[in-house]
Amino acid sequence: MNIAFLVGEFPSLSETFILAQITGLIDRGHNVVIYAEQPAKTDKVHPDVEKYRLLDRTHYYPKLPANYLLRLLRGLWLFMLNCFRNPTVLIRSLNYFQFNQLAVSLRGLYLTIPFIQENLKYDIIHCHFGNIGVRGLFLKKIGAISGSLVTTFYGYDINVIPLNNKNVYQELFQEGDLFIGISSFIVNKAKDLGCPEEKILKLPLGVSCSNYRFRQRILGVNELIKIISVARLVEKKGLEYSIRAVAKIARSHPNLLYRIVGDGTLRESLHDLVVELEMEQTIHLLGWKTKDEVRELYDDSHLFVLSSVTAANGDKEGQGLVLQEAQAMGLPVLATLHNGFPDSVLDGKSAFLVPERDVDTLAEKLDFLVEHPAMWSEMSEAGRTFVEANFDVDKLNDRLVDIYSKFLFK
Repeated sequence: MNIAFLVGEFPSLSETFILAQITGLIDRGHNVVIYAEQPAKTDKVHPDVEKYRLLDRTHYYPKLPANYLLRLLRGLWLFMLNCFRNPTVLIRSLNYFQFNQLAVSLRGLYLTIPFIQENLKYDIIHCHFGNIGVRGLFLKKIGAISGSLVTTFYGYDINVIPLNNKNVYQELFQEGDLFIGISSFIVNKAKDLGCPEEKILKLPLGVSCSNYRFRQRILGVNELIKIISVARLVEKKGLEYSIRAVAKIARSHPNLLYRIVGDGTLRESLHDLVVELEMEQTIHLLGWKTKDEVRELYDDSHLFVLSSVTAANGDKEGQGLVLQEAQAMGLPVLATLHNGFPDSVLDGKSAFLVPERDVDTLAEKLDFLVEHPAMWSEMSEAGRTFVEANFDVDKLNDRLVDIYSKFLFK
């Protein structure tokens, strides 16, 4: 199959799940071409980007100037430069009566350029995130690209974007061929927004289990109990609540060490909270770490905590892929009843789920885990088995190919 992936930033260090699908499809003999809005904002890239020479497969849309006069002048130049390739498509991209803001802003014209330059034929157009799906439908309607249109919803796109316009995906739901949600919550949210039930299915994100060395968690004599969170330091990760919960039980359990891996806009305020709670010796903000460093920290920990919440703007987690990573390595998990998390763990077996923003219940369950290290080993086994059965990336990539074949080539 010839498959076009439409994405935002590529290659993105925070969206390795898209990278895993691309490389998985290539490994299975399919041709994947990537269309992205912008390149990565960092020089650091995943090794697979170079291994598979993915930048050779990647095409970027022309940069859209913020100044409208400059945008208009550059748009005119792009139109004249590419008019001989497919003038009909370029003219359609400027149809204000059909495409409104996409046309008048000239964004539609800029989006069209790489497709008419490449002039490639595809079996599948796979758009990652709902807003990208809207653009994919636009490109298909003007004839810039052809193929079955698939859109995957992840979280922000289904939870926040529709708050400003609940009908934002109506045309996409009507004319798109297939939709994928990474959790039951997201699938149901899409249905609530108008997605036909027969057009949507669940396909979670996967992890490469072979990259996560499993180890049963056992507490050594006089060993510190090491708790870890891996998360961006932003509101929806709910780190304030896990910090407060750890502080609450640390008074009676001085043998705790809580390490938070990640960076973000709340770093300063979270540091101030740690200081306010007088927990500098117990709670450490480690900043951003590489994948290998994160795996080493997983291996050196006993318990994993992710106390995510619904942010003030409505933003929520998607699946919480770190939950699968932690379980794959044998870490018992404590998390919140949030979005797709009930799909991501075995509540009561590999993990405990508690209400959002409930510091007392979070602390109570954490205290229970700290007090009962004998049960860690059983939780470790349950988590690894669960991830291998439901989140192994190779199995999920096989299923993605099967989905393409069964649903789109009937």
